[in-house]
Amino acid sequence: MSAKFDISFANSASLDDACAVLLQLSGENAPAGQAQVDPSGVLEKAARVAGFTAKSMSVLDVLAPQGSPADRIVIIGLGKAAKLTAHDWLRAGGTAAAHFKKAEKVVIYLDALGVEVDGKAAADFALGLLLRAYSFDDYKTKKKSDEDKTPKSVDVTIVTAAHAQAKHAFETAYAEAGGVILARDLVNLPPNVLGPVEFAEKAEELKKLGVDVEILGEKEMKKLGMGALLGVAQGSVRPPRLAIMQWKGGSKKDEPIAFVGKGVVFDTGGISLKPGAGMEDMKGDMGGAAAVIGLMHTLAARKAKANVIGVIGLVENMPDGNAQRPGDIVTSMSGQTIEIINTDAEGRLVLADALWYTNDRFKPKFMVNLATLTGAITVALGNLQAGLFSNDDELAERLTKAGDVTQEKLWRMPLGKDYDKIIDSKFADMKNSSGRLAGSVTAAQFLKRFVGDTPWAHLDIAGTAMGAPLTEINQSWGTGYGVRLLNELVRANYED
Repeated sequence: MSAKFDISFANSASLDDACAVLLQLSGENAPAGQAQVDPSGVLEKAARVAGFTAKSMSVLDVLAPQGSPADRIVIIGLGKAAKLTAHDWLRAGGTAAAHFKKAEKVVIYLDALGVEVDGKAAADFALGLLLRAYSFDDYKTKKKSDEDKTPKSVDVTIVTAAHAQAKHAFETAYAEAGGVILARDLVNLPPNVLGPVEFAEKAEELKKLGVDVEILGEKEMKKLGMGALLGVAQGSVRPPRLAIMQWKGGSKKDEPIAFVGKGVVFDTGGISLKPGAGMEDMKGDMGGAAAVIGLMHTLAARKAKANVIGVIGLVENMPDGNAQRPGDIVTSMSGQTIEIINTDAEGRLVLADALWYTNDRFKPKFMVNLATLTGAITVALGNLQAGLFSNDDELAERLTKAGDVTQEKLWRMPLGKDYDKIIDSKFADMKNSSGRLAGSVTAAQFLKRFVGDTPWAHLDIAGTAMGAPLTEINQSWGTGYGVRLLNELVRANYED
């Protein structure tokens, strides 16, 4: 269970029974708040003995400091001022949260000497606190002894001259944290708990924030001709769902922008069964849908001034007597036919109908889809960046820039006619798999056949949505990747 931080911003705070956290730039002799926290001057000696030079994200922890009103003093290094980035404020917040330990009251002095702290930086620091605090242990019935003593709620006061601006900026940061945490929860939940129906119910909960939500069942999707999506779902006893979320925060005359997510709640591979080792991780094959619902939460919670559509296709891919077979031919909503070569190439089938539906109904300015689509993208990029495929240079550049700002990075991959030919089929309009070579590219080429001339981008997040390297702001298997990236895309480019 995540620790609950009650965060406030102020010009000063009482240090009685508190853990004091001070920030310091490398090259500065004193951290923020030293006069209030360290009247006896013990920190200078402690830093000298420990060899602490305030390198970026380094920590000096002093227990029961003599003469201090605080119980503990923790100094977080920020590194050199010239190299300090906006993302470093989130990292510093995460680093601080990791050192609260059993403290029930924390006072943080943010205004390090040598750096001007504004409201955005203070809010980002607080966002880092919230993201680091997240943990998923809802199904553990026994806790370690120190975890039993960890406080359920921590009173956190961030002391900064920019406290008034920080309070306002934190409203947006808090909304962003809520979206990321929602996405992480969904990816982390066990597959016996989160099926397509239950996932759709999570989408319906966004109505409380003012999001319009529609849920299509199997009957409605059959009527629409979604043979590609339904073909994936037919091997499972759990019925599929298509969730449509609309946030109408912009002007009525503004075209909507659209985000589409792959929501395969569990992927066995179907008849083309995956190897058993590691199959439990396939509960995270709905990371794209989790990012979309997390984004919609964030946009609604912060009252984004944009018209945004979120569509998620929710299915389970199982090897049943009724499951589709390699060699089957299905007809998508677009009317295009697809030969099934590999039933484990199922995510693109779900997205094919979801993309066509979104484009046909809403005629958006652009579409971005997210999917844990291919293992091939992890071979190319590992777990550090997601693959970006796009038919529009401006959209690709804006996505890349948003990824650089949030450090949810993207690397653009190629598309082209020669790659497109590889998925031509002898028996249908196309086939859903062309084998291992260029696997992530041919998957993107497949999706491109269902977007028409609409500007579009496909983000292959197979390596980043789950099991990515742990960071100062994420200690979770389910990362929530994509929520902050797409929120920044909307904020920077598409709000009134």
